[in-house]
Amino acid sequence: MQKKLFVLLSVLVLASMLLAACGSAPVATEAPAAPAATEAAPAATEAPAATAVPAQPDDKEVTLTLGSWRVDDVAAWEKIAAAFHAEYPNITLKFDPTNPPDYNAALRTQLETGTGPDLFFVRSFTVGRELFGAGYIASLKDLPGLTDAFSASAYAPWATDSGEPYAVPISAVSHGIYYNKELFAANGIEIPKTWEELMAASKKLLDAGVIPFANGTKDAWDINEVVMMQLIPSDIGGYEGRMAYLNGDRCFNSDEMVAAFQQIADLRPYVPSGFEATSYYDGQQLFAQGLAAMMFDGSWSINDFKRDSTDFEWGVFYPPALAGKDLYVTFHPDAAIGANAASANLDAAKTFLAWLETNEFSELLGNNIPGFFPMAKSAPALTDPIANDFMSFNNQAKGVDIRFVWEKLMEPPAGSVDAYTSLNNNVIAVLKGVETPKEAADAFNADVAAWYAPSAGCITK
Repeated sequence: MQKKLFVLLSVLVLASMLLAACGSAPVATEAPAAPAATEAAPAATEAPAATAVPAQPDDKEVTLTLGSWRVDDVAAWEKIAAAFHAEYPNITLKFDPTNPPDYNAALRTQLETGTGPDLFFVRSFTVGRELFGAGYIASLKDLPGLTDAFSASAYAPWATDSGEPYAVPISAVSHGIYYNKELFAANGIEIPKTWEELMAASKKLLDAGVIPFANGTKDAWDINEVVMMQLIPSDIGGYEGRMAYLNGDRCFNSDEMVAAFQQIADLRPYVPSGFEATSYYDGQQLFAQGLAAMMFDGSWSINDFKRDSTDFEWGVFYPPALAGKDLYVTFHPDAAIGANAASANLDAAKTFLAWLETNEFSELLGNNIPGFFPMAKSAPALTDPIANDFMSFNNQAKGVDIRFVWEKLMEPPAGSVDAYTSLNNNVIAVLKGVETPKEAADAFNADVAAWYAPSAGCITK
């Protein structure tokens, strides 16, 4: 099954041009890379021929700083750094993360002022491509082994339109609903098979005095990336449906998009009272303390819930599709690592980047940071049961695709509203009850069609 999964994911990347935080709203937009859009992320499970890691430039002692938005992964990266150092004793890697909401702006400032790290996490699509276009990320077109270790579709979210790579893909992430198994059992609820069954279960929980869903909107990205973008693929028909919007064959206020906004409206009675003031962290604590039965979240939170949700048994399932609709899963290319083009240690940095292509790194990442799925062809077997549950969603679905707006829709001209911001604003307006689903879809369509050329004919629709 694992092999089948990663083959499927590889196909996904090729079909959708994968676009990434976890945990924080993207900042930019981007047009997919040369190997053009496709639908999946990680790739197969067969181990390719051993990747040739370039020799160290010389024997001098070098310390490389690695910037990241993953503040929770310090211990895991210490293990990864130690393994690299054991192979390259003259190169020491220092992991130096930044709080996720501050990462994009902080990194940009560092790069602009010449104080950036030697290596840093790069977000997929627009955000990373803008940094490369500005000359802050070194080209990896000559990095040994890159095309052997990764399919072209896997590194496409970190490559130019002509296919020039600038970062080494390290992980993709999945999405789902965490649920309290004990609250489900106490209320006679089984994992729902349709959206309608999920809403009926939510009503039963609410009637029993339990908050059905822990999600709020204080951190606006949560309701957009983690809720809306889990629902959209099943409503629109996955990758092929998304391409219909990108090609201008569907307008952004189509019936399918109205249906997705309607699902947000359906959730209104079942989120916390005062959800406007409920942050992402607050929601996690509501779930961890057993006060909320479910939470829309990502695979990146596995360790958080393992740490905090210790008083009850919990698991994950994917939000089911509306009755009569096929299930499509959001599986997203999240992070790659690039080298600072201005680094004084660029040769050593590229030695580390080449080492990221190895089976050793994939195993260290996948099994020390569960929920972050290696994207190399030689993806390892996963030991964490919840991580494997997330991966199983891809086999259960008819198809897998990236987050809806990542490809092409976050790059408007100055003065226009990008699709991420518009979708976010209108999702929140529907949850608050200040817009109907149709009004929200119309507003979303108007914002995007105003600047996205393929949708020019949708402006008055």
